[in-house]
Formats: sequence, C-alpha cells, structure tokens
Amino acid sequence: MVTSTSAIVLSKIRYKDNDIIAKLYTKEYGAISFIVKGRQNSKKNKIKFVYFQELTILEIQFNYNSKRDLQYIKDIEIKHNYMSSHSDLVKASVIIFLSEVLSNIITHQKTETQLYNYIEQSLIWYDTNKFNTYFHMIFLLELTRYLGFYPDTLNNNFKYFNLEEGAYEKLKTSKYSITGGSLNLLNQILGIKFDSNPLPTLNSDDKMEVLNIILVYYKLHNNNFKPIKSLEIVK
Repeated sequence: MVTSTSAIVLSKIRYKDNDIIAKLYTKEYGAISFIVKGRQNSKKNKIKFVYFQELTILEIQFNYNSKRDLQYIKDIEIKHNYMSSHSDLVKASVIIFLSEVLSNIITHQKTETQLYNYIEQSLIWYDTNKFNTYFHMIFLLELTRYLGFYPDTLNNNFKYFNLEEGAYEKLKTSKYSITGGSLNLLNQILGIKFDSNPLPTLNSDDKMEVLNIILVYYKLHNNNFKPIKSLEIVK
C-alpha cells in the first residue's frame, strides 16, 4: 500500500558499504526505519543522503508493509528547508542533541498526531527565530505533556519537587526530591514558552544543572531512556 506522510529524521546509521538505515518519526505511523540505498553518484537516484540530516522535516511516499522491519522510500522531498538550524553551528549542536533524545524516546509505530505536530512546529519555530539558549530545555519540558508525564504544578509553593512522582511535596520523600537552588532553577524554566519575555538569566552552570535535572526526570519516567552521548556539545 502506497502511503504519503510527513516525517522527521531521528537518526541514521551506515549499513553495509553504501547504504544507510534511517529512523523517521512519521505523522501517520509513528517511528519507522527505512533502508536507503547508496550509489549516490547515480543521476537517477532521487533519494540523497543529504535528506537525512538530524531532524530534517520531510514529505515521503513509501510502500508500507507491516511485516517488514525496514521499509523502502518511493519518493521524498524537503517539507521545510532549514534556514539556520543546520548551518548555524550553535543551533546545529542543539539539533544533534535533541535528535538523540527524541530517537531515544520515540520507538513505537503508533499514530500520535498532537505529539508529531508539537515537534514539527517547535523545530520550525527554532529555525525561523534567533537563537534561544533555553529552547532545548523548554522543548523537553513541554514535550512531557504529550508523553504523559508533565510535572504536576499544583502546590508549587512547597519546598520540594519529587522527580520520581512528578509533583511538589512538603517533605522530602525520595532521593530524587530536589529543593533549594536546584528547585529554584527548575521553577524558572517550567511553564515558560519559547517566546517568553523576559527569559531567565541563568549562567552556563545553572543551565547545565537544569538540563541534567530534566534528563533525570526523563530517565525516571521512561525505563528505556539511555544516557545522552551528545550532552557535552550543548554545554
């Protein structure tokens, strides 16, 4: 069955000598892996490896076969041409980081239109606006709304926030309960938007602390969440 869908590139790996396996997050089917044949010098080959840079937004046609682990793309085009996300080195480092996180958590063939739309719209906003140093933190916190574990902000005047339970508490009940400076940093990011004005004014150490808190939060709510190798490049 030939189907058309929007898709976002999550990752790619080399396969054999000339091919790649690309994992795409499709709007219609969720996460699907495709084998993309090489021979990139062939003028007849319309499917170029350049289409599969991290978080590129595509329109694809393919013959969907539920019995195959790897699908084959029939036709492809860029849906949104990035103006800065791949060419600006600082922006590109965030794209690489987010692609690894998303590839880590989006693993199932399941249609989740709201989740897909949030990711696509956020990536376009990031590309078409000037660099926002808090984008990846805001993006990941807002993403939890669609993943089902957004923090419960009721009682946000309480002294502790339990990362394991995703809720504020009066007393410390877990080794994953944060308080003091760490909680203050999280509170400054939680709930703000990409275009909030003014944005917080955190130094680089504070930003990294917030990001590490967010990644711990993801790990606690997703058993398959792996350490993020590209974390170093967003410091």
